[in-house]
Amino acid sequence: MLRIVRKRKSNPPAVSPLAALMERHLQALRVQNYSEYTVKNRRVHLGFFIQWCHERGLTEPTEVTRPILEHYQRHLFHYRQKNGRPLTFRSQHSRLVPLRVWFRWLARQHHILHNPASELELPRLEHRLPKHVLTVAEAEQVLAQPDIHDPLGLRDRALMETLYSTGMRRLELANLKLYDLDTERGTVTIRQGKGKKDRVIPIGDRAAAWVEKYIREARPQLVVEPDDHTVFLSNAGEPFCLDHLSDLVREHVDAAQIGKRGACHMFRHSMATLMLENGADIRYIQQMLGHADLKTTQIYTQVSIRQLKRIHAATHPAARPEKEKASTPATAGDAPQEALHAEANEDREDEGDE
Repeated sequence: MLRIVRKRKSNPPAVSPLAALMERHLQALRVQNYSEYTVKNRRVHLGFFIQWCHERGLTEPTEVTRPILEHYQRHLFHYRQKNGRPLTFRSQHSRLVPLRVWFRWLARQHHILHNPASELELPRLEHRLPKHVLTVAEAEQVLAQPDIHDPLGLRDRALMETLYSTGMRRLELANLKLYDLDTERGTVTIRQGKGKKDRVIPIGDRAAAWVEKYIREARPQLVVEPDDHTVFLSNAGEPFCLDHLSDLVREHVDAAQIGKRGACHMFRHSMATLMLENGADIRYIQQMLGHADLKTTQIYTQVSIRQLKRIHAATHPAARPEKEKASTPATAGDAPQEALHAEANEDREDEGDE
């Protein structure tokens, strides 16, 4: 089996006072027990700003004023990616929030006299629903894509079954250890999930059986000593990097040809929506997903509309069965053509009144 070994990138040395202060800020986050994943994201987003400043000859924190930050915000709005598309407002928001946190830290540490980002207005975020949610049949079609007679295919089936059954985040899946699985009790322990919070969640019998089969038959062929007990391993015998994990799941979703695109988070959305439609209380969904705020979970009440469809079918006159309509006495204007004609006449009368 071909193993791909990726060299880990080292952080470039600080080339300006701004970059040096960014490193000190990131170290302060570590001291405050922020996760390494959060620190990594902050480094990326702050790095975009430092690079932008470097191109304009801005190297000192005292040179960054509120007009400079507003100029950077306009730059993000007009920026175009390699595919020609603009940054979403959520992406712009994600790049600006770390700036506000950083400059607040700079002011508190007396590296600057005042915080130029204190009154920076962030873009409003849209209220968006999950783009794609799998039906039961579509989920089964995606799960059937890997070749389970191949060690890598068996691994892919087991990890997708785990995502579908538990709805855990991809980072939580990547960090899952052998001792976190209790297939006898049917539970999984998520350690240090989002917000550095532990939780115990159920895993279905089918998913547990696939994971046991993978651990027994495929994992020994992938593991490289010393074994750190990570459950799901890449073909290099290492824990998955998040982008690789997303690409792997996305390939199977595309191969299923269901007309929907997505990766790990699609299984998370699907799990929550399907459980809600089958009668699960939203607070149990919140516990499964590890949401700190119930408002975050309530988005699935808008995706799961099966109950709303039943109410609509039972109460809306146009949605009632044909037999019920036939039993109702016909009235003038029942035909669609007559209704449209009457509506057109009403529109003309309204225009005359104006």
